[in-house]
Amino acid sequence: MNCLIVRYCSRLITLIAAVIVAACSSVQPSIPVATVPEVPFAPAPPVLVRTQASDRFVLSAGDSVVGRVVVVAASAEDTLPDIARRFNVGYEEIVRANPSVDPWLPGRGREIVVPTAFVLPNAPREGVVVNIAAMRLYYYPIVPKGAPKVVITHPIGIGKVGWKTPEGVTRIVARQKDPVWIPPDSVRREHAENGDPLPATVAAGPDNPLGAHLFRLGWPTYLIHGTNKPYGVGMRSSHGCLRLYPEDIKVLFDLIPIGTKVQVVNQPTVLGWRGGVAYVQSFGHLEDDQKAASRPVPSAAAMQDTFKARFDARGVALSWSQIAHESVAASGLPLPVSAGRDASLWASIAAAPRVANALPNGATWDGRGGSLDDERQYAEMLHEQEPGTNSH
Repeated sequence: MNCLIVRYCSRLITLIAAVIVAACSSVQPSIPVATVPEVPFAPAPPVLVRTQASDRFVLSAGDSVVGRVVVVAASAEDTLPDIARRFNVGYEEIVRANPSVDPWLPGRGREIVVPTAFVLPNAPREGVVVNIAAMRLYYYPIVPKGAPKVVITHPIGIGKVGWKTPEGVTRIVARQKDPVWIPPDSVRREHAENGDPLPATVAAGPDNPLGAHLFRLGWPTYLIHGTNKPYGVGMRSSHGCLRLYPEDIKVLFDLIPIGTKVQVVNQPTVLGWRGGVAYVQSFGHLEDDQKAASRPVPSAAAMQDTFKARFDARGVALSWSQIAHESVAASGLPLPVSAGRDASLWASIAAAPRVANALPNGATWDGRGGSLDDERQYAEMLHEQEPGTNSH
């Protein structure tokens, strides 16, 4: 009897314990296993460094190519003219290097090719040399005997169609700071016909299209000068004079002595040499280039006839077909054309360093001076009074 009581109590205790456990299990929520979301590894973006200013280069013996092409990412506020001035190149230069980009709205983060590499014109390296096809000026200052030669280069604006900048050799005969502009009769007549009459004189100051500095040439009716419309530099927008960014003419004003030789050439395609490699750079022909109008599309044979003698002594085979192709394509970028080299435009752009979209170290510009907001303002600027020949 006692044994039966003990077994009954034992089963009862076991049953009660099971009920309690079950009850607790039904009340306590289950605790899920913690999961860690997968986060893809994202390395920090590379720190982009500022490039060096592209206006002054030491020339290596035998070389005729200077600078390097770089690539920057546009900001949300940038236009191509903004980037051009920042890196000391002209409007046509940067548009030519970025043919698929809207000049007025490139877009935030869009990669922009900055053409800061140059094949020097085929001309004596003395004084000032201007290649109007490239819309670029080169100055070779006199250096001490035994010192390496130096070239200083800046973009320029040249004469618009109908007001062609002349070719040939002249000299700088005078210079002037804060000039007064006396519009010649021909320019005044043009503006009057367009319903935009000009005054007889324009005083020095922000409204003077000659800017704050000018050089007078041996050609009495042509000048090298600054401008109060800097975003017209790098295109055909003058009445034949050569215009520079205000910051560039200011530097040259103190460097170039009176009497310096000035040679103006028209070389749409230039061939150069650097580090044992030949390069071609082509800008296309000017619209009113009568010599170009009479020539057929360049062939490999024609290119070879033009340039071969200069490179025979180097003993390097050149890809004449690539040279002929680029003379037509006119990308404005120096491309390698030694035989066996990849001369493609895309290969050159892919190899270009990516740099910070900021004023280069040693830049002539301080980053101030205003900007144009859109294409309409740009068009209005181009139709405003442009400096023509000066009679005094």
